[in-house]
Amino acid sequence: MKKKKQIYLKKKYHIIIKIAFFTLSSFIFLFSLFKIILWNVENKKTANLETIIKEKVEIVEIKETQNPIEEETNLVNEPSTETDIYWKYNDVSLIDVNLNELKKDNADTIGWIQVLGTDINYPIVQADNNDYYLKRDFSKKRNTGGWIFLDYRNNINNLSNNNIIYGHMRKNGSMFGSLKNVLTNNWQNNSNNHLIKISTEQYSYLFQVFSIYTIPNETYYIQTDFDNIKNYKDFLNTIVNRSIYNFNTEINQEAKILTLSTCHNNDDRLAVHAKLIKAQKK
Repeated sequence: MKKKKQIYLKKKYHIIIKIAFFTLSSFIFLFSLFKIILWNVENKKTANLETIIKEKVEIVEIKETQNPIEEETNLVNEPSTETDIYWKYNDVSLIDVNLNELKKDNADTIGWIQVLGTDINYPIVQADNNDYYLKRDFSKKRNTGGWIFLDYRNNINNLSNNNIIYGHMRKNGSMFGSLKNVLTNNWQNNSNNHLIKISTEQYSYLFQVFSIYTIPNETYYIQTDFDNIKNYKDFLNTIVNRSIYNFNTEINQEAKILTLSTCHNNDDRLAVHAKLIKAQKK
C-alpha cells in the first residue's frame, strides 16, 4: 500500500512538473510573440512617420563657387599641415533644411542630420532630459524605437566642447541602426564617408569623423564641457587613442566635436566622434 502511494505521488509530481513547464513555455512563447508583433508594428509606424516627414522637407545642398571665407562660410580649426585630409573636404557641400514645417508638428525639432555612408537622414529633436525620446517617436507617441535627439545639456546653435546626439541601433536599420556601417572596412576605407552634415535654424555644419570605437557603457565620452584646457586635451587624446581606425587627421583643444552614441549590444556602446570643420551662418 505504501509503495502504491509512493508511485502515485511520484506520477502526480511529474504531472505537476510537466504542467508547470508547459505553462512557463507557453508564457515565454506568447510573450515573445507579443514582442515580435509589437516590434513590427512600431517599425511600420516609424517607417510611415519617416515618409511623412521627408515629404514635408526639402534638403538643399549648398554648393560653394567662390572662396568660402569671403562669404558667410568659415573653415573651422584648420590643421597645421597642408597634407592633412581636412583639406580634401574644403569643397564639400553643406545642407540647408527649412525646419518650420517640422516645428509645427514637433516644437522640439532643432536640426537635421545626415551621416554619410549610412542611412541616417533624420530631424533631430531635444527635450529637457535624456530619457524622453528614448521611447517616443517624432510625434511624441510611445515607441521603443525612440528618435534621434540632442543631449539636453547642449545647444545646437552655440556648440559646447562635446555635442552629443543619441539614437537606438534598430535591427531594421532605422534611427542609428545603420551607424554600425562605420565598423566595416568598406566604410572606413572610403574617406568620402567620413563626414556628418547638420542643418539647424541658424547654421549649416560640416563635421569630420576622427574616432570610432565600441566600449562598455560609461559616461566619460559623453561629457559636454570641461573645467580647463588640460582636461579637454586629455579627453581628446583618450578618444583618439580609442579609435579602431586611424583617420590621420589633426585634433586639438580648439576643436568643437560632435559625438554620436548608440547601443552596440546589451553591454557595449558605439561612439563616433567628429570635429567641426565648416560652419555657415544662415
